[in-house]
Amino acid sequence: MCSICLRTPCAAGCPNAPEPKAIDTCKHCGEGIVAGEEYVELDGEYYHEECLSDIAMEVLLEKFDTSVKEAEEPDGYGYF
Repeated sequence: MCSICLRTPCAAGCPNAPEPKAIDTCKHCGEGIVAGEEYVELDGEYYHEECLSDIAMEVLLEKFDTSVKEAEEPDGYGYF
């Protein structure tokens, strides 16, 4: 029996509880994706929902092999 939570096995919130088993690994942060966490599969790679939200533009640009471009004024030919 655990001396902190007084349970066998330990309760989930107990500091002595074992780490939950990772289902997969986040491509961005490298940490495990565990049961109960939200994740996204993108082109066969897994991301925590929060990580993907933080890097969405970067990931999309890389996946589609493109970049952010800057709009320029037309050169004046053919425009009125």
